[in-house]
Amino acid sequence: MSGVRVLVGTRKGAFLLTSDARREQWDITGPHFGGWEMFHLKGSPAEPNRVYASLSGGRDGQLIQRSSDGGKTWEAVGNQFMYNGVLGTHQWYDGTLRPWEFKRVWHLEPSLTDPDTVFAGGEDAAVFRSTDGGQTWHEFAGLRGQCSAPSWQPGNGGLCLHTILLNPSKPRRMFVAISAAGVFRTDDAGETWRSVNRGLQSVGIPTPNPRVGLCVHRIAMHQSRPDVLFMQKHSYVMRSEDAGESWQQVSGNLPSDFGFVIDVHAHEPETIYVVPMTGDRNRHPPDGKLRVYRSRTGGNEWEALTKGLPQSDCYVNVARDAMAVDSLDSCGVYFGTSGGQVYASTNAGDNWSLVIGDLPPILSVEVQTLL
Repeated sequence: MSGVRVLVGTRKGAFLLTSDARREQWDITGPHFGGWEMFHLKGSPAEPNRVYASLSGGRDGQLIQRSSDGGKTWEAVGNQFMYNGVLGTHQWYDGTLRPWEFKRVWHLEPSLTDPDTVFAGGEDAAVFRSTDGGQTWHEFAGLRGQCSAPSWQPGNGGLCLHTILLNPSKPRRMFVAISAAGVFRTDDAGETWRSVNRGLQSVGIPTPNPRVGLCVHRIAMHQSRPDVLFMQKHSYVMRSEDAGESWQQVSGNLPSDFGFVIDVHAHEPETIYVVPMTGDRNRHPPDGKLRVYRSRTGGNEWEALTKGLPQSDCYVNVARDAMAVDSLDSCGVYFGTSGGQVYASTNAGDNWSLVIGDLPPILSVEVQTLL
């Protein structure tokens, strides 16, 4: 029977939530790696039992773990991240631009077709690839060699490469998003990169169309239309019809254009989800009401989804990687909060239920559809 596995990364380890296709009863295991900061874990689209995890233990540094049985058991894999053939575990320096510190892996993106190939987005902004199941990692040096790199500045969370999007129809194309530099695209499998930020603006940047310096919080796409991108920016929700060549604002009637997460319905490419927050300093739901907003028109009009969500005295945040959708016939939507709650909807957001509460603050939520 088909079902789902929800992978939840928290400040104090990982939790796995498994259910059948009805998604009414949940088997919950964890914490896996209790006490470790689990920045991100994600399953392979090519092999449902393969899961990669990025965790940090403070003085123990950055670790990558891999599971081949759906998270029941784990093994430490290579934590050797190479820059131009030189091994660097905690700090590197390329000799020409600036000192680049290797602090952590923010995001893991397994290949769409090969369970042993996985990409990693790091801080300071770098993207790596492993083709041996995470044993060894090699940087796409062209990204930090890009001409704008000396002017990149960190956001509040650091100079983090937090989003990686793979193009299913053009395997040599990839998008990455960096806070607070912007969006970059490669069309030659990572050899060269260029900024694709035309139409984006940020407060305090005097040029009308800056190429970098944009605080992008997350980007998303539907795999059936990989040239259409959606973005939750530090301010504004944005849309691109041309693979990032230009962007247009689609914040519409949202109560706030600030937020972190954005995602796309599994079967409806024009249906997108965001969770607005009050702004840069407060970072909680407007009026203390936790509301997911859905647009069925690609961002032109938005509706508040509230059934089952707290509508008073709620002051949690939803992190950039803390929402995901499944691909079952009735699309499921899931998100986690800084208060440790995981909410699920089995009908595309119309109704929500609390799957589990009182977890440590949630950093990431990913879903594997099990067939």
